[in-house]
Amino acid sequence: MNKGQLIDSVSNDTGLKKSEISKALDSILDNVQGALQSGSDVSLVGFGTWKKKTRAARSGRNPQTGATIQIPAKNTVSFSAGKKLKDAVN
Repeated sequence: MNKGQLIDSVSNDTGLKKSEISKALDSILDNVQGALQSGSDVSLVGFGTWKKKTRAARSGRNPQTGATIQIPAKNTVSFSAGKKLKDAVN
């Protein structure tokens, strides 16, 4: 399901206009992104938790040449599914 399909589905479920749902979804995603940028975790009980994690610098190999390269440290996002979501999928 992509963003457009999600907006259509929520519109059908709630009877709200697609433009209203699109604004609300954009706001939710912006707020999740902002919280993660500031270092906060975002937790939706029953659905899951997004956390900002730092991946340490490490050595790697260029697959074409076999040369050793240095991979820099970077931030990434992890998601842990909540119990209700896990149960629904299983």
